[in-house]
Amino acid sequence: MNFKSGFVAIIGKPNVGKSTLLNTILAKKIAIATPKPQTTRDNIRGILTTDDMQIVFIDTPGIHKPKSKLNKVMVQSAYIAAKDADIILFLIDATKGYGRNDQIIAENIKYIDKPKLLVINKIDKLTTRELIDFLHGINTDDFDEIIPLSALRNRNVDELITTIKSYLKDNIQYYPTDMISDYPEEFMIAEIIREKVLINTSEEIPHSIAIVIEKMEVKKDLTVINAKIVCERNSQKKIIVGKQGSMIKKIGTFAREELEIRLQTKVFLELFVAVEENWRNKNHQLKEFGYWDK
Repeated sequence: MNFKSGFVAIIGKPNVGKSTLLNTILAKKIAIATPKPQTTRDNIRGILTTDDMQIVFIDTPGIHKPKSKLNKVMVQSAYIAAKDADIILFLIDATKGYGRNDQIIAENIKYIDKPKLLVINKIDKLTTRELIDFLHGINTDDFDEIIPLSALRNRNVDELITTIKSYLKDNIQYYPTDMISDYPEEFMIAEIIREKVLINTSEEIPHSIAIVIEKMEVKKDLTVINAKIVCERNSQKKIIVGKQGSMIKKIGTFAREELEIRLQTKVFLELFVAVEENWRNKNHQLKEFGYWDK
């Protein structure tokens, strides 16, 4: 059997469906996904292994114009993933048009000498005529393949996998067969908590928070987790805590329910909120919170 393997970077603007695509490919929630921009902050690996191939997908932060050091680190990590991968998968949202930011990303990856696949997401919301018109507005000459699909509806995702496989050149199995991600458990726990904050709070909150796991203790039938939600202003803290603690209780309940399913154990989750002014522009705090390794 001719075994094939390789690394595939999924890049694109915020909110085009990168994390949803990864979760659909693996048939399991690997990356958190919300309607809020910049949900993904880290390069997250998801591993698809079959009898004859192993594809390591890297879900990257949405590429945008950075307004803080954190944003700059996120954008840099996305482009680094693209340069280091074997294949670049450039995802765009068919419902939002091919805008200036898409063009900038396309120009930035144009001269990276490796296969580049243009993946057009959310085609379930377009007619065939609209999709054709959409394609006419794109310079497709810089891409090796064009694949329309719906990540949410799992349409044409199998075709994407087949296409990727045709470009794989390695024959090494990098990860064990039963491994679908390589990030540590505490990272997953922090991401689930952050997702619940993003979903349940207002627009000003998502970009300003970080989650720090202060303590994690695994007992026979119980996992005890103490986590800190970091924000930048007291006004944000008030929103996260809520009236008489109602919001943080809600966030904790949703997070605990999902964690119990993921960890297959009872979970005692204690959350508290701390204010660290302007942490997104402070190198030592970016490093402390796991967003910068310099």
